[in-house]
Amino acid sequence: MEDELWVKLYQMVRQLGKNRRPPKAQFTDAQIALTYLWAVLHDRPISWSSQRRSRPIYWRRMHLPSPSTMTRRLRTPGVEELLQRVEGTLIHHELPSLPRWIDAKPMPIGGNTQDAQAGYGRAASCMAKGYKLYAIADWRQGFIAWRVGPMNASESTMADALVEQLNSEGYLVGDGAYDCNRLYELAGSRGIQLIAPRRYPTSRALGHHRHSVYRLRALSMLESPTCQALLRSRAGIERMFGQLTNFACGLKPLPNWVRTQRRVELWIRGKMILYNLWRQLQKAA
Repeated sequence: MEDELWVKLYQMVRQLGKNRRPPKAQFTDAQIALTYLWAVLHDRPISWSSQRRSRPIYWRRMHLPSPSTMTRRLRTPGVEELLQRVEGTLIHHELPSLPRWIDAKPMPIGGNTQDAQAGYGRAASCMAKGYKLYAIADWRQGFIAWRVGPMNASESTMADALVEQLNSEGYLVGDGAYDCNRLYELAGSRGIQLIAPRRYPTSRALGHHRHSVYRLRALSMLESPTCQALLRSRAGIERMFGQLTNFACGLKPLPNWVRTQRRVELWIRGKMILYNLWRQLQKAA
């Protein structure tokens, strides 16, 4: 599987990053991106992928960037844009689905870490220190929008930036954490109807403050068969999180060389590229 993924990935990155090289740079953006993705594919650090003995025989005669060059170039806009283009190409390979799902996945790290950007907050039925992956998923396209934040960041607050990335109408289904008037208004302004169960289901009234018309519409729909089916379908994002972490080159627990939010985001982008490519290969099989 790794070999098949690498062949497809190599062709795609070389095509999208063809002849893209900063002035006076020795390596193209595609060479830097491929060296990094080789490390992500094998769950190894950059220093490993910069060694000749870590590469296939046909690649060992090529001059490889040093770890310091990799660290510097991975921060440049050209390489970041190339990785985003690769991910976007894989996402838009399929048409969007009508319902989409929003949720967050905790990514705990060791409690003794010196990473000052990691937060301490609620994980899966416990408290932990680390980061969270906040994502919107589409069963056809994959994870179409995602961000990384500290473990203690509010899911409804992080959802604002995710919803702003959506460019097609439909339903967005979440759990009670997303039952927020501000989020209903933001989604409604983009032609998206947010569906979420009430955050406080035992409360009889809605209170005396103004409520979004989109929230009131969603509340009136909650008992309908269509809305109940949409809420049940939200289990799809849990399955996708499971696929993301369980396929051969998936997102395992964050390794000890992936710390600080920028490195975590870069690592997850590499895993997302591999995941979306893996989904295409599975559909084509």
